[in-house]
Amino acid sequence: MVFSYFCGSMKRQKIVAGNWKMHKTLEESQALITEVRGIVRDEYRGDGKVVLIPTFLALPTAVRLLEGSGLQVGAQNAHQEDQGAFTGEISANMLKSIGVEYCLVGHSERRQYFGETNEVCAAKVKSVVRHGMKPIFCVGETLEQRESKQYFRAIEEQIVQGLFHLDRKEFSQVVVAYEPVWAIGTGLNASPEQAQEIHAYIRKLIANQYNEELAATTSILYGGSVKPENAAALFLQGDIDGGLIGGASLKARDFIDIVKAMR
Repeated sequence: MVFSYFCGSMKRQKIVAGNWKMHKTLEESQALITEVRGIVRDEYRGDGKVVLIPTFLALPTAVRLLEGSGLQVGAQNAHQEDQGAFTGEISANMLKSIGVEYCLVGHSERRQYFGETNEVCAAKVKSVVRHGMKPIFCVGETLEQRESKQYFRAIEEQIVQGLFHLDRKEFSQVVVAYEPVWAIGTGLNASPEQAQEIHAYIRKLIANQYNEELAATTSILYGGSVKPENAAALFLQGDIDGGLIGGASLKARDFIDIVKAMR
C-alpha cells in the first residue's frame, strides 16, 4: 500500500526542472535552449512549469532566449553572502539581477564535493528567498542510509536544519526536491512507491512545523535517474509534483517527453 499524507483540495504547482550540471558550451547551450523552447511550444499543453538550469556561463543567454516563452531559468548554486572576497562565487542578488527565478540549494554533489553542510545550505536558502527567487532545496539519503533503514532520519535532519529556520511566508517560496543519492547518475532509481513514501513524509514534516495548508501547497519534486520510461509512473504518485532531471535534460526529446508526463 502506498502512503499519501493527504490530498486536500489545494492545487500544487507541477514543475519539471532540467539541471544541466557542468555540461554544454555556450554555443551548445544556445542550441539546446532554442530546441527545447520550440518543442515545448509545439507539444506541451499542460499548466506545469518548465525550468532550465544551465551553467552560469549560459544564464544570460537562457534568460534572453526564454523571455515570453513561459519557460523559466534557474541557477545551479549561489553564495550565501551578497558580495565580498569570495573568489569564483556568484551571489543570489547577482542572479536575480539578470532575471534568474530559481536556484538549486543543497544538491548532493555540492554537499559531497564541496563540503556544503546543512548550516551552509540554510544560509543559502535564506539568501535566495531574500532576493526574491525560489530555492529548489535538495535532500536525499545515501545507499548506506537506505540499507540501514536510516533514511527517514537523514531526510528529516536535512529538512529541519536546512529549511525550518524560515518563517511561513519565506517557506512558501521553497520547492523541495527528493533525490536519493544512490540513484543520481547511476541508472538506478527509487520505485514510485519508495519515492512516494519519502515525499509523503516530507509533506508531513512541513505540516507539523508550519501547517497543513502550507504543506498541501508545497511542490515536492523527485530526482534520480528520471527518464521518459519511468516519469509517468513517478508523477502519478499523490505527493510527487514533478521532477528535477539530470542527464535526460541534456537531450531535448527525452526532456520534453518527461515534461509531457506532467498531468
